[in-house]
Amino acid sequence: MKELSQITLKNGLRARVLQGHPWVFAGEIRSKPNPKLDGDSVVLKDARGHFLGVGIYNSRSQIVWRRFSRDTRAVFDRKFLEWAIQKAVNRRAQGPFRRLVWSEADNLPGLVVDQFDNVLVTQALTLAVDQRQQVICEILEELLKPEAILFRNDAPSRQHEGLPLDVRTANGRDLPPRWFSIDGVEYTLDLQTGQKTGFYLDQREEHAKVAAFADGRRVLDGFSNQGSFALHCAKAGAASVTAVEISEECVGLARKNAQRNGLEIEFVEDNMFDYFSSHRKQKYGLIILDPPSFARNRKAVEGALRGYKEINLRALRMLESGGTLATYSCSRHVDRALFMEVLRQAAADSGRRVEVIAQTGQPPDHPVLLTMPESEYLKGCYLRTD
Repeated sequence: MKELSQITLKNGLRARVLQGHPWVFAGEIRSKPNPKLDGDSVVLKDARGHFLGVGIYNSRSQIVWRRFSRDTRAVFDRKFLEWAIQKAVNRRAQGPFRRLVWSEADNLPGLVVDQFDNVLVTQALTLAVDQRQQVICEILEELLKPEAILFRNDAPSRQHEGLPLDVRTANGRDLPPRWFSIDGVEYTLDLQTGQKTGFYLDQREEHAKVAAFADGRRVLDGFSNQGSFALHCAKAGAASVTAVEISEECVGLARKNAQRNGLEIEFVEDNMFDYFSSHRKQKYGLIILDPPSFARNRKAVEGALRGYKEINLRALRMLESGGTLATYSCSRHVDRALFMEVLRQAAADSGRRVEVIAQTGQPPDHPVLLTMPESEYLKGCYLRTD
């Protein structure tokens, strides 16, 4: 085996990689980014020559190096991929709907694999993973024997790696929408053209937990998407359920889901902020806020915090006495401390006594890497008013 190429950190830097973070930025290395190494396994050393790990390299990305191993002999080849994918699958609980691979948290930077029964949906978010998609596909077929593998390579972040956007199946045949039964609720999922990988698996456990507060209550499901929270709440015996979603397409899918499950839900196509303004006199026993990311980058954090405070303030004002607010943030640039501070501010401005029932986060199949804050993106909190 040939010796791996090496890169070295600049002297005097306080690079996060020295505290265990798996990323190195182009401005943190001594040499200029080298296109000849793109997609290769590259050794990283600190300014004194100490080994820091082996990572995948891409000169076209701002994140020039991403660690996948601390073993000096590691190479991002088929043998390593087989081992890492098998290990990732073994870590997950058994079941037909789960995230099987979660990027750096599974030592596979840029690879995401979601399982929807007998269909696997993959995302290649880094150059090295993109170059090895065929090998990864073969490994997944051997390991899990799926009916189909779908490559959802349309995430905007691919452009930061110099990669094109495309969606295709391994066998070249289209994958039409189909019905899936997830946790006792029927959904029509378009895995090929739907959002992300087709369904937000990271909130699966939350649907049932939140629905436990719904019995006999008037429920408002904000940013409803495909209606998952609304469907579970209606099934749990809510007195009424209103689901608000700005996307016409999502509202249409949610209505189909409700009809399929024989559940009565009022669907409203509206901006959630506008809905709060026009229905401020309404009272609900349970309000759910699960918005899309308000902060796509660090520059957007200040505006995002204002948005989170405003929607949570309005929700708290519309809760009846003893009501529950289940609120979430999936903005990775807004950490848990910031999110909780926003909720404290909203509670203070509401003029009501607000207590924390529980804080929530990502499920076990979306593991958090302790030295990589970016791997923890989903935060949630259940609040109760007086």
